[in-house]
Amino acid sequence: MNPQQYRPRSAIEPVPDDLDSAQAKLVYVFLESTGGATVEELGETLALKKLSVLSILNTLSSAGFVDRRANEYVVAN
Repeated sequence: MNPQQYRPRSAIEPVPDDLDSAQAKLVYVFLESTGGATVEELGETLALKKLSVLSILNTLSSAGFVDRRANEYVVAN
């Protein structure tokens, strides 16, 4: 896993109120704080199975919270 570059605390936006799942919030905060990650990085760092990560990313993507760029997922602007 490549070292992630973390953003300063003040640059991290609040978690959207629409997110009910604790795991979705966790993935969102991780992506927000790192600027993006692959499915493998999310699974390894957050101790989630790949199938769970993909399901969470699908939900976040469908709701417009994350975008896929190449092989990484990032928080949507």
